[in-house]
Amino acid sequence: MLYFRCNKMRDLDLSIIIVNYNTFKLTKETIDSCLAEPTHYTYEIFLVDNKSTDDSLEKLEDYFKEEISRGTIKVIANSSNDGFAKANNLAIEQSEGEYVLLLNSDTLVKEATIDKCMDYMTKGTNADVGALGCKVSLADGSLDKACKRSFPNPANAFYKLFNVKTSSGKDDYNLDDLDDDGVYEIDCLVGAFMLVRRTAIDDIGLLDDTFFMYGEDIDWCYRIKQAGWRIVYFGEAEIIHYKGASSEDKKTKKRNPKLIYEFYRAMYIFYRKHYTKKYNVFVNIAVYIGIAVLLVFNLIRNALRS
Repeated sequence: MLYFRCNKMRDLDLSIIIVNYNTFKLTKETIDSCLAEPTHYTYEIFLVDNKSTDDSLEKLEDYFKEEISRGTIKVIANSSNDGFAKANNLAIEQSEGEYVLLLNSDTLVKEATIDKCMDYMTKGTNADVGALGCKVSLADGSLDKACKRSFPNPANAFYKLFNVKTSSGKDDYNLDDLDDDGVYEIDCLVGAFMLVRRTAIDDIGLLDDTFFMYGEDIDWCYRIKQAGWRIVYFGEAEIIHYKGASSEDKKTKKRNPKLIYEFYRAMYIFYRKHYTKKYNVFVNIAVYIGIAVLLVFNLIRNALRS
């Protein structure tokens, strides 16, 4: 895990970080949506390429050559693909913003979203808000439920897996009862849009790069809340998330088996890191077996898609 503390004065209000891997069109549209939005905040955009195997980096560098020459966009070209968390960490370490925005390369920022979110975070009464996430809508207009959720645990995972409803509300992992357009404190945001206060990062450290592609956002939120910061869902601002567009075959819906493996590996890492000491050995064994079974089942189901 990487940690750092740096309390120097920052020259910019915001650092936007976008990681690219073989997604020229999606990444281009994401950056375009940021550049098209008028804002009174000073900002920089980090384009981090995770050793793309196509010509997407070269095409992006050519398309945004003016912004790169002006220093609005800063490019980090990694020599290897060591995962989403590590790529973001490299940019965070070099960034100058008082706030850091993690933004997925398959998103579109809607009008005034950045200003609305920054206005909320910079308000004096919200100085204890460590991280904020906006409303995340999917391409079909439905809500990406990962944008407002509780922390996963054995109980709500069981209820969600078997669609069990409870009167206590312990089954409501995705906080479906809360208004999608509201503003309220929650446990966990999604890494597709995660605006984090620099002083919170100085406090709790960088993303844990043990996570390759999934789970780093949940882990970061967990650590932010453990350190005493609040996390807020801000439904008055919105992005569009083309979820899966960068990771699955459009025709067959097949996914790269490594991504399926990393999804369930992230579950294992998060549980081992934060929950093993909270539960007895029988619960721990049951959780690990459950993760393994789900991994094998989903690998087989993915392989059978045609």
